[in-house]
Amino acid sequence: MTTPHVPDAFSWPTRVYWEDTDAGGVVYHAQYVAFLERARSEWMRARGQMQEQLRREHDLVFVVRAMQLEFLKPARLDDLLQVSAELRQVKRASVVFAQTIRRDDQVLLTAQVRVAAVSATAFRPVAMDEAVYREFKSLEVAG
Repeated sequence: MTTPHVPDAFSWPTRVYWEDTDAGGVVYHAQYVAFLERARSEWMRARGQMQEQLRREHDLVFVVRAMQLEFLKPARLDDLLQVSAELRQVKRASVVFAQTIRRDDQVLLTAQVRVAAVSATAFRPVAMDEAVYREFKSLEVAG
């Protein structure tokens, strides 16, 4: 019996700059959303799924439908963070990402992000292209 391949968690490095912080040098809460978005975008790019190409060729874009964030510890000016992204649930017209933001071995934030597939022109939910769906389904990690 063969063991199914479990993909490595994707991680994207992010440095905290002055513009990301409040007056006390702590990352402003809304900035974490941007960090998470960048990691999901880079996750797609690393798999050859360019978002502009999906829009042009398949009339498909992904939009955030829901987000749950748990702020555990603050990130601060000049911190080097690792922002991870894993697919936890794949359906025909949506996916759920589990994400974390870490500084070294400390988890600073956990997130669950539901992203919907929508038509770029009609902005209504649509099923993903079959090849995209199959690829995403193969990357799904049980949580």
